[in-house]
Formats: sequence, structure tokens, C-alpha cells
Amino acid sequence: MKMIWALMLVFICNGVCLGGASNNVTTRPESVNIGAIVTLNSTLGKVGRIAVEAAVDDVNSDPSVLGGTKLRLKVQDSNYSGFMGMIEALKFMEGDTVAIIGPQSSTMAHIISFIANALQVPLLSYSASDPTLNSLQFPFFVMTSLNDLYQMTAIADMVNFYGWREVVAIYADDENGRNGIAALGDKLAARRCKISHKAPLKPLPTQDEITDMLLTVALAESRIIVVHTTPTWGLQVFKVAQYLGMMGSGNVWIATTWLPTILETISPLPADQMDDIQGVLALRMYTPDSDMKRKLVSRWSNLTTGKTDRPLGLNTFGLYAYDTVWLLAHAIDAFFNQGGNISFSNDTRLVELRKGNLNLEAMSIFNGGRLLIESIRQVNMTGVTGQVQFNSDGNLIHPAYEILNVIGTGYRKIGYWSNYSGLSVVPPETLYSQPPNRSSSNQKLHPVIWPGQAMEKPRGWVFPNNGRQLRIGVPYRVSFREFISEGQGSEMFSGFCIDIFTAAINLLPYAVPYRFIPFGDHISNPSCTELVRLITAGVFDAAVGDIAIVTDRTRMADFTQPYIESGLVVVVPVKKSESHAWAFLRPFTWQMWAVTAAFFLFVGAVVWILEHRLNDEFRGPPRRQFMTILWFSFSTWFFSHRENTISSLGRLVLIIWLFVVLIINSSYTASLTSILTVQQLSSPIKGIESLITSNDPIGYQQGSFARDYLINELGIHESRLIPLKVAEDYDRALRDGPHKGGVAAVVDERAYIELFLSSRCEFSIVGQEFTKNGWGFAFPKDSPLAIDISTAILKLSENGDLQRIHDKWLMRSACSSQGTKLETDRLGLKSFWGLFLICGLACVLALLVYLLMMIRQFSKHYSLDSTSSDRSSTSARLQTFLSFVDEKEEEVRSRSKRLRMERLSNVNRFDSMDSSSSNRRHVEFSSSSSLGNGRHVEFSSSTSLPSGSEA
Repeated sequence: MKMIWALMLVFICNGVCLGGASNNVTTRPESVNIGAIVTLNSTLGKVGRIAVEAAVDDVNSDPSVLGGTKLRLKVQDSNYSGFMGMIEALKFMEGDTVAIIGPQSSTMAHIISFIANALQVPLLSYSASDPTLNSLQFPFFVMTSLNDLYQMTAIADMVNFYGWREVVAIYADDENGRNGIAALGDKLAARRCKISHKAPLKPLPTQDEITDMLLTVALAESRIIVVHTTPTWGLQVFKVAQYLGMMGSGNVWIATTWLPTILETISPLPADQMDDIQGVLALRMYTPDSDMKRKLVSRWSNLTTGKTDRPLGLNTFGLYAYDTVWLLAHAIDAFFNQGGNISFSNDTRLVELRKGNLNLEAMSIFNGGRLLIESIRQVNMTGVTGQVQFNSDGNLIHPAYEILNVIGTGYRKIGYWSNYSGLSVVPPETLYSQPPNRSSSNQKLHPVIWPGQAMEKPRGWVFPNNGRQLRIGVPYRVSFREFISEGQGSEMFSGFCIDIFTAAINLLPYAVPYRFIPFGDHISNPSCTELVRLITAGVFDAAVGDIAIVTDRTRMADFTQPYIESGLVVVVPVKKSESHAWAFLRPFTWQMWAVTAAFFLFVGAVVWILEHRLNDEFRGPPRRQFMTILWFSFSTWFFSHRENTISSLGRLVLIIWLFVVLIINSSYTASLTSILTVQQLSSPIKGIESLITSNDPIGYQQGSFARDYLINELGIHESRLIPLKVAEDYDRALRDGPHKGGVAAVVDERAYIELFLSSRCEFSIVGQEFTKNGWGFAFPKDSPLAIDISTAILKLSENGDLQRIHDKWLMRSACSSQGTKLETDRLGLKSFWGLFLICGLACVLALLVYLLMMIRQFSKHYSLDSTSSDRSSTSARLQTFLSFVDEKEEEVRSRSKRLRMERLSNVNRFDSMDSSSSNRRHVEFSSSSSLGNGRHVEFSSSTSLPSGSEA
């Protein structure tokens, strides 16, 4: 009986201990069910299945990963169908599956993600790379390979690196294709590039559909073609393109990761298929070399033996599939370490459907799904693809791609792209230890062999060979027809602008069919701004003519290099300025004459003050001194002054003043010579400034941008502006003037005005050109033709053809031999105020120094002259100071010397008297001392002892 009680006690204690332990440690199951959904008939599916099964075997053979728990894998075939993939995913839910690897395509991933969300089962895909799958809509989806967002960023950087601006996108019209190309468009737009044409295809297109699509692409301008398809039919696109002649020189083909997947899996590719893709650029996900990767590659042939009917290479997606299993194993281990349990519960919404035949009530919700998905996103491990770790957006850190160039029977690596430093020729991991540098100078790639065995970078576009001519709008001018004039027929034009455009078109390396379309009512000059606006509206493909490049127009279109400079100028009627008796006064304004005369007197007075005490030539009666000042001042104009300067301060002032006189004299001589020898034209209007301040009417060319500029920029009221059509209107309005219904001036572009003045010498340009612009040809925004025409215009300028065309149409010399010029502004004070300022400061400084010296001398002299009373008034003292300053320097010095001698003699006399009295006091003191000693000495009252004698 005691034994029975003892056994019961042992069982109870064991039960209590086990119960306590179960509260802290989760009992790990012997196995965990995971699933995989792949397309077994596809190349990518076969490689993925082998890699996943190999990874499961490696995990199960390593007890340190899951602590003895095994992974039980079940693989289902989606058979290229999203519906079948969904059915297979539902079957997994009947078997208590904790995670699903796959599906293979982004389309299936979108569908199955809704099931994963509902049943809280993590879904890990190593090949679905649609950028939208990492959205908040799918919290249980994990992308274990690189997001296509990075791939499209790499392509956009490549397009920008080579200087292209437009691309054509060929893609499968499914979730992966549409969303990937949408991401490419966003990345290109951030680099001022764009997708000019999109060519979608069905997920499984026929050859006829591919042919029709490529024929449309061949008619586009851009020759940068991005192919974002699937390995299933991607090579068929290049086969048809080769047949259509689209794989020759001048074309650029960029394939996404699907092409390297084929080249890695099926190697070697048949020769005819390799010929179809020569020169193609492709992107492959970058995985750094490591011992783990090399071991898996060396095992691969053994892993595929007996599982495939032909050899399969290990592609990059197979590496990511292998790491996906290890990622899941580490996450499950962390799940158990955090107290997670493998348990499922029924969904009440599915229980209500028991009456049906779908057996939906068998599916259950994974209770630990949220903990497991968090464990997956927190894994940080090193696999065969490198570091496996997720950022806050759910993407793998350090995304990078290799850029491949298909050549011969294989491919060569021309560089790398990483999200850290962009394009480079060194592996990305070597750049992670350096600061990120995305500058354009740091972006590098090795040379490329382009399609057609071309070594030179393709231009990236061609003129479309679609039989359509360019519709070029030409302003129909009624004035200045030397620039543009219509010939016989509505599309025949001639003139300076037309010849420039024709010469530039002839320099292009390709043919450009075009036709001119006149723009205007044949009555007045049309608005060039409206002509440019019609380009944006699609009415014209370009605009050729005298079109000024101004800000408002550049917002609507792209302009070529200016082929002529032409800013706004002011033209006015001028009259000849005849010489007269007072012409010698014209070089200077009256203010300049007045200030110059004042400074002559001022400098003369300063020099007189500085020299008066030292120089006898500056002394004498007041009348003589006044005449000396006048004579000395004005004689310096001719450098003929006879008075010598003695003081240092006087010489300093005179040197500076003579330099000022030299500059003024030279300027006066040059201006007077010009006035007397060159025929002068004069006008009350000196430029745009004087025109703005007046209220006179102003003429402008009808249809010109000058009207808006005068109103909006210069603030001239609209009522003052009068439109003029032809050159004869300019002539008549300027001759009539503002008092007879005409205008005071005409504001127009220099090119027109120079042509107008070539035969009208009574008008002239006044002031400076107050705008800086030129004429160019307008094209739609981002048109590559504008760049090529600009290059052609530069060539015309370099070889001299541009100048020859200018001389042919615009060279006129009727007024050039008359030697007339507009009267220049008279020299005013503003041209010389700096010189006067320097001279004035020198004079004032010299006077201050002189005054301080006089005060110092006066103080010394005043202290010596004891006859002056200390109680003298201030006015008396000031009068004494002025008298002192007026005295000659030698007299002051002699008097000061005499005063010092007198003071010295007085001091000596006082010293002698003091010495005698001291001796007497000494004798009396000695006598007193003798009497005290009993001795008696008598002195006569008339007797005195000499100094130094003994008693």
C-alpha cells in the first residue's frame, strides 16, 4: 500500500513540474508544414523547385537551425494559371500549412495574397517582383528577391547616362508588366526623360501580334527600346525584330532580368537565337561571390540529375529560391523562441458555408501568422545571395544589378548599378565602405558593342519613316520681306531665315521631309507667340522664321541655337549738329564747368595758405595776394605757373591737382576734337530711359513681342504705343513726330532696325540695346530634332556659311560712308567726381595738418611771450593767433629765439641773487657758533666776504 501511495506522489510531482515548465517553454513539433506553388512546366519553375527542395534537405540535415524540427514541403503546380494557383493555395490551407513559397508570377501573387491576408499565412515569393506587391494592401506578402522598382531605376540611370531622352517600352499587359513600366516612367520623368511610346502585348501573344506591335514601334522616333516581358516569349520579340531589320546599328535594346535568366538556365543558347540578341543590354540581379554560393553551384549538376530531361543551369532566381527556404527556417526558429505555437482556428465566416460542396470549412486561420510574419521581416542572415535583411519598406537592403552586353556566344559585364552609388565599374560591395557619390562624373560604364557591331554610341532616335512630312509653320510677313517672303505657290518661301533653315537641314545625316505652311492673314504681321503656341496644340510640328527666343515662348517649345542676335533698340529721327562760336564749351556740361572752376579757386587758396608763411612769392599787399591766387590757380590748366612751392604739404596738394588737371585737359581735348572734326547727329531722346520718362507716343512693329515687353516689363502705358506694319510706316511716323500724329521713337529688334537704317540716314539708334535675345527655330518640347538643328547651325557658323547668307540678304551700306554718328553725351560731373573727391580730401587733410602745426607753434610762442596777459579775452587771443599765422616764418622764429635768450638771462640773474643771500646766511650762522664757544669775532658793517672765502 505504501508503494502505491509513493507512485501516485511521484506522478503528481511530475505533473506539477511539467505543467510549470509548459508555461515558459514551447514544445516544438516534430515537423512544420510549408508549401510551394510553382509552374512546373516552365524553366524558372523547374529551377525554383530543385533549389527549394535542396534547401529543405539542407535545413533538415542541420539540427542547429530548427532544434530538431523538420520542414515538410509540399509542391503544387499552378500550370500558368492564376485560377489554378488560387485553388492550390486553398488546398494548402486544409493541411495546416504555416507558410507558402511562391507563387512564381506577380499576377498569381496578387490573387493569392488576398487568401494569405484572410488566413494569416505568410507568402514568400522569390520571383514575383511587381513594385505594388510591397504595398500596405498585402501585409502577409514578402518579396525575397529584388523589387522591380530598383531595376527600373537602373534603366533610367542608364538612359540618362548615355544622354538619351525618350524610350519605347514593350511589356506584357499584366500586373507585373504594367506596374513595372509605370515605375520606369516615374524614374525617367525624374531625370527629364520619358516613355514616348508604350507597346503592350497579351501575356501569351502570338507571332502575328508581336509583328504588328513591332511595326508600330518601327514608326516611332525613339530607338531606345526597353523589353520587359517573361522568359516564355521574350526571345520571340527579338526574333521578329531581327526579321524586320530592327536589330541593326542605330538601335538600342535593353532587356530586364528575364533575358539573363534564359542565358544562365539554357547554356549554350542555340546560335540562331544568339544572333537575334547581339548587342542587347540586359540587367541581372547581383549576388556577390562567396563560399556558400560556389558550393551550391558545384552541387547543382548533381541536384538536377534525373529531375529534368535536359541540363538546366542555376540562375539568379534559383539562388533567391534557395535563400528563401533558409530565411523561412530562421524565422520559424525565432517564432518558437518567442513562444509561438502552431495552432489553427476555424473562420466563422467559412463555417456558415458547410452546406456547399467546396469543403471551405476545412480551411482554418493560422493563429501565429502575425508573429511569424514579423519574425520573417526581422531575419538578418547571410545566404548564397549575400546579406538577407529587409528595410522598413519590406525590400532587401543593398539592391544591385549587373549590366550585361550580349556578344558572340555569351555576354560580357560592362558595369554595375547599385542603389548606393548608381553606375560603376567596380563591384557594389567595395563602394559600401565609401561615402555615397551619385554625381554625374562618378557614373561610369565600360564601352558597349551595340547592335550591328557598332562601337559608337547610337543617337537614340531617327526621323520617323512613316511617310508623313513635317508641318512647319512660317509667319507670313508684310514687312521686312528680306527675312521671309512667299514665292510662287503657297508652300514656296525664300529669305534669310528660310535659307538658314534649309542649309541646316542639308547638314543632317538623315532625310527630313517637310513642307512650309504660311501662318498669317496676308494683311498684317502675325504674332510669333501664337505661332509657337500652335506647336503645343499639334497644329504645327515646328516653326521657322524670325522668331525671337523670349521667356514666354520657351515655356511652350524648345528652341534651337540662335542664328542671329537681335535685342530691342530705340530708333529716333536725328538732325545734324552744326558748329558755332561757342562750340568749345560743348565738351563739358555746365555742372562740370562750374565744379572745375570752383576747384581751381579752392586749390589756389589752399596752396596760398600752405605757402604764405614760407614763400615770399605768396606774400605782399592783399591785392597782390588775391591776384597771385587767381593767377596760380588758372595757370595750372596749362602747367605754366611760375610760383615755386616750398612746403611739403603745398607740393603734395599741387602734385595731386596737376594729375587731376591732366585728366580733365586730355578729356576736354579729345571731346572737342571729336566735335569739331566728325559730323554730329543730335536728338532729344538719349535712350530707353529718357523715352520712359516722357509722355510721347512710341511705335512698335505689329506682331512683335516688343509691345508686351514695353507694357509688362517697362511699365509704359498701352495708350502710348502705336502699331506699325511696314518700314514706310516707320519712316512716316518718325518724320511726323509726336506733334503731327507720329511717334517720338520706334522700339524694335536690332535686325529689323539695321535693315531699316541701311537706306535712311536721317534716323539713328540711340542708347544701348536693352534686351539680349536671338532668333531661333521652334520645335515641340524634348524634340531631338531641335538638338540636331542646333548642331547644324553651329557648323554653319564655323564654316562661314552663316555669314555668307547674312551678307546675301541683309548687307546694305548706303549710309556707312558718310561718317556720321549720333552726338555723344557731353562729359559730365559723374565721369570725374572720383578725381575731384581725391583732390578735395587731399586739400582738407593738408589744411588740417597745417592747422595743427600752427596751433602747436603758437602755443610754444605764447608760453614764451610773458608780456601777454593770461586774462586776455578769447577774441583777443584769436586775433593774436591770426596775426601770428600771418607773420613770416623767419620773423616768428627770430622773435622766439630772442624771447628764449631773455628768459635764460633772467633765470641766471635770479640764480646769482639767491646764491649771495645764501652766503650771508652761512656767515651769520658761523658767527653765532663762535660766540657760543667763548670766541669773539667782529665784522665791519661795510665789509662783506667773498663767496667761498673762509672767515
